[in-house]
Amino acid sequence: MKEVRYFYAPDLASTGELPPDEAAHAVRVLRLKESDELLVTDGRGGLFRCHITLASAKCCAVQVDEALPAVKGWPGQVCLAVAPTKHMDRLEWLVEKATEIGVDALSLLLCDFSERRVVKTERLEKIMVAAMKQSHKAWLPRLDAPRSFRDFVASATESRRFIAHCYDPADVGEGGETKPFLLTALGEGSDSLVCVGPEGDFSLDEVRWAVCHGFVPVSLGQSRLRTETAGVVAAHLMQLAQNGLRG
Repeated sequence: MKEVRYFYAPDLASTGELPPDEAAHAVRVLRLKESDELLVTDGRGGLFRCHITLASAKCCAVQVDEALPAVKGWPGQVCLAVAPTKHMDRLEWLVEKATEIGVDALSLLLCDFSERRVVKTERLEKIMVAAMKQSHKAWLPRLDAPRSFRDFVASATESRRFIAHCYDPADVGEGGETKPFLLTALGEGSDSLVCVGPEGDFSLDEVRWAVCHGFVPVSLGQSRLRTETAGVVAAHLMQLAQNGLRG
């Protein structure tokens, strides 16, 4: 059976055509033509079975044949906040994999030990779109531009808020001998947010600031992880909890 590909058209309802980059991919790369079928999402949960009515070098017009039911796959909000990595290719990999796994929002944090403080989000947004289509999702995650970690923490409203760090509890005055494993600490189906620090981890002051604002310190396992790996692990564990798979 021929695969029906996903395309992204946020303004499909008003324009009736694919955006220029999506149109070029459909017509020039995939060589689709009039009457060929495709699936189009608006990135907000809308998924439509369409067929092409005009395929030219400058335009790919489509007609909606059917609005399809799109299920997000998890009941609550899955939010990941991470400090951009020094090397952009590692951050791009994280953004791609987190989108494939399934997150509702990805926020970029400027921390005390951050080595990268400027990020051009346009390329990350394109990576998100590609990952959304590849993983057959109809929801495009929200990407938040870099902002101060302390400002982000002070404004967070998710019902379950966590900070993953590598310090011993005694170092930050948390009490207890160990931090709980994230999957154990997560509540099934509730909105969740996990913060992951830069290559040098959060500073002690940042961890204490987060704890004062209701964030629960957690562990992502016994291994010491790179920032991008920790972000993927956090996203996966949140998804497991959202679907009731908590061991």
